[in-house]
Order: sequence, then C-alpha cells, then structure tokens
Amino acid sequence: MLEQIAVVEAERDAAVAQPAPEDADAEKVARLARLGGLGTETSTILVREALFRSFVTRKEVAAYVGLTPCPFDSDQRQREQGILKAGNPLLRKTMIELAWLWLRYQLDIGLARWFYERVGLARGRIRKINAVALARKLLAALWRYLTTDFVPEGARLNAV
Repeated sequence: MLEQIAVVEAERDAAVAQPAPEDADAEKVARLARLGGLGTETSTILVREALFRSFVTRKEVAAYVGLTPCPFDSDQRQREQGILKAGNPLLRKTMIELAWLWLRYQLDIGLARWFYERVGLARGRIRKINAVALARKLLAALWRYLTTDFVPEGARLNAV
C-alpha cells in the first residue's frame, strides 16, 4: 500500500513539475505551492476541486466549499447553527486543516493576527469555531491570489 501511495505522489509531483500542455490548472497549483504552509498535495486539492472554476465573489467561493454560516431566524429566535456543510466535504476538510497549518507556518501575517486577536488565550470550542472562520477567510484570500496576483497580507513565499 505504501508503495502505491509513493507512486501516486510521484506522478502528482511530476504532473506539477512538468505539466501537460493542455493542463491550464498546473500553473495555479505551482503558484499556490509557493506559499508557505501549502504543499503540492494541498494546492492540488484546492485547484482541482474548486479553484479551477470562475467565481465572481469570495462569498461564492465559500458557499461552494460549504464554509458559510447557517443562521436560524424564526420569529423572536435568532441563532447561528454552525456552517452550512452543503459543499464539497473533501475541500472543506482540507481548508480547515490548512487553517491550522497557516497558523503554524504563517504566524505573523494578517489572517493569523486576526485569529489570535479574536481567540486570545482561549482553548477548545472557541478556537475551533474561529479556525473555521479563518478557513473561509483563507480560501477567499487564496482565490484572490490566483485571480489577481495579490499575495495575502504578509504571507511568506517559498523560493522557486
């Protein structure tokens, strides 16, 4: 099994390193992989599952992945029910994992500062809720990076 995984990963890395001429998304994968905290596998999932599409707004991107809030509003009751979960589950899981990686490898940038200002020293549920919010903001920032070449505020780029 490990040998098969190694073969698949080698094929994926080769496809990114020397893309086929008809593969328009390989350049996007390579650009995302340059950001610190993102590797080839995460970048490939992001591009192949969502960022190959053309979205108009960041809200469309978050809705496609299923990271949008789901409010409950009935007469006098108003409360948040978490995220909608109507989108791609693989991509949603990847984005939440990426949010935690982003906090580890891109510690001094705007999105990480935003997270730590909101969370402070809190632990548990509050951190998890804000990690989902960070995942939504990060997805929007990565989409913007691919469409407009605007690097997320203070993000570290790896050497080519």
